[in-house]
Amino acid sequence: MLHGKTILITGASSGIGAAAARLLAEAGANLMLAARREDRLEEVRASLPNASNRVALFVGDVTDKSFSEASVKATLDAFGGLDGAFNNAGTLGDMGQVPEMSLDTWHHVIATNLDSAFLAAKYQIPAMRARGGGSIVFTSSFVGHTIGFPGMAAYAAAKAGLIGLTQVLAVEHGPENIRVNALLPGGTKTEMAGDDPAFHEYVAGIHALKRMAEPDEIARAAEFLLSDAGSFVTGSAMLCDGGNSVTKG
Repeated sequence: MLHGKTILITGASSGIGAAAARLLAEAGANLMLAARREDRLEEVRASLPNASNRVALFVGDVTDKSFSEASVKATLDAFGGLDGAFNNAGTLGDMGQVPEMSLDTWHHVIATNLDSAFLAAKYQIPAMRARGGGSIVFTSSFVGHTIGFPGMAAYAAAKAGLIGLTQVLAVEHGPENIRVNALLPGGTKTEMAGDDPAFHEYVAGIHALKRMAEPDEIARAAEFLLSDAGSFVTGSAMLCDGGNSVTKG
């Protein structure tokens, strides 16, 4: 369902983004992989040997105001159009309670997680409109939606903001056959989760499945939302959280 489609993935150098690159490449999509670390992007592309001619790279930081416009232009130059985008780049930021949090930390977390989504939509939607439609997926979180964790105010605010942005964009651009959804992963084994076994055990315990997700499990949900399999899904805050939202003890 994605064969020949062109998908832009941000945060593609590791974790969920890299897992999505592998799944979408296997599905036959053309990919623009975007992230800050060129060496890691090259490693991801090298892991897709049968799709290397369908994979292009864009190196940049989503907090750079020129990133979204330039990454879309690079995608159009490489593949002639844009059919979908998985806006997955994000940051947890320095944790701390609000009275002790610096304004710089707040701004950095909001810029990385939420401002970047606004800019992504600003440039991705016109490119999809030119194709007669498309699908945008933002990586949000259960944090700030079904649960609040101490020290994560900026992250929660940004990720909750993504859901509001998603809903409005879905209403505004549904008539143009552009679907917009937020994907809310549970605890996932990525670099952001660190490598502390005790922390992983705690996180696993707050999920109904009593484990953390593998990155490809979240990537499969993104693939569904990007593909025609999710053709009647828009404006959703789709939980892929291992039952975290229904576990309260």
